[in-house]
Amino acid sequence: MKVLVPVKRVIDYNVKVRVKADGSGVDLANVKMSMNPFDEIAVEEAIRLKEKGVADEVVVVSIGVKQAQDTLRTALAMGADRAILVVAAEDIHDDIEPLAVAKILKAVIDEEQPKLVIAGKQAIDNDMNATGQMLAALLGWGQATFASEVAIEGDTVTVTREVDGGLQTIAVGLPAIITADLRLNEPRYASLPNIMKAKKKPLDTKTAADLGVDVTPRLTVVSTAEPAGRSAGIKVGSVDELVAKLKEGGLV
Repeated sequence: MKVLVPVKRVIDYNVKVRVKADGSGVDLANVKMSMNPFDEIAVEEAIRLKEKGVADEVVVVSIGVKQAQDTLRTALAMGADRAILVVAAEDIHDDIEPLAVAKILKAVIDEEQPKLVIAGKQAIDNDMNATGQMLAALLGWGQATFASEVAIEGDTVTVTREVDGGLQTIAVGLPAIITADLRLNEPRYASLPNIMKAKKKPLDTKTAADLGVDVTPRLTVVSTAEPAGRSAGIKVGSVDELVAKLKEGGLV
């Protein structure tokens, strides 16, 4: 079974995001970039399926700028077999919208014919949480989102997913789309020997035009602003003091 994993290049989660002075977006100049953490979890799950003998090939795909090949090399160093880069943007500030990403992934899937797609549930830059669901709709495949546990037996995937009230277990038939939640697994670190081996693994490059997909944005960012500052909290010595402080602040 072939497993396909989409991965996105985003600002590293340890970096403090800065807004451009004109409010037109986020400043990405000289900022450390890395693989979206949820996608990293998806890659790890695909590799574990291969190690269990359930999958025989793991293919990673990234859509965006040419620099995303570094993200793909990271996935290859983790243990993926080969990678596909779809160049769909020229500027690092251009973010491809979920519907365009889903259409590109559908075109790649039509060529690759995987039986399972594992994606991160959302990207930490735009928090859209839409690509996996849109892709399932375009393909007509079953989907299991927010997966915290995955088990495959035959042509059935049993997924435990996190919902507001707790956990829900569902079963979907292959082929299927799974989106990975935070508690699905703990991604491995790529060892130095595997990082060196990753440089020799196949990485094919295509463009959105090659796949016949128009990535012209349908949304316009009107403005971007940092969250409003919050005043520091204070400690109180008693319930009476707490009530008094709340009254002073007009909260009660």
